[in-house]
Amino acid sequence: QVQLVESGGGLVQAGGSLRLSCAASGRTFSSLHMGWFRQAPAKEREFVAAVSWSGTLTTYADAVKGRFTISRDNAKDMVYLQMNSLRAEDTSVYYCAARGGPYYPNVAKASDYTYWGQGTQVAVSS
Repeated sequence: QVQLVESGGGLVQAGGSLRLSCAASGRTFSSLHMGWFRQAPAKEREFVAAVSWSGTLTTYADAVKGRFTISRDNAKDMVYLQMNSLRAEDTSVYYCAARGGPYYPNVAKASDYTYWGQGTQVAVSS
C-alpha cells in the first residue's frame, strides 16, 4: 500500500505561482511512476503531468506545457508540481497518483494509477 498526501494548494491571482507537494509513505516510492491529475467541478479528471520512477522521463498535458514542472526527490519520498503563469482555467482540485509497470504507453491514463491522494484545491482568480 502507498499513502499519498498533497499540500500546497491555495488561492492565487492569475499570473502567479504555486508549488504543490505530495508526500508518499508505504511501499517503496522510488519504484513508482508518479502523476498529477486535476478535476474541476462538473468536469472529468484530467491528466496534468507525470514523472518516471527515476525522474528521467516527464510528460505534460498540452494545457500546462511550458508553465508547469513536475519533479521528484526519491530520498525524501516526495513529488512536486511547480505551477507558474497560472490561469483561471487551472482552478481545480489537484491529485497526486502513483503506479507501477512500464512508464509508457498509459502515462496519462487515470485508470492505470493505483494509488491516489485526497487532493488539494487550487483556485486562480482572474
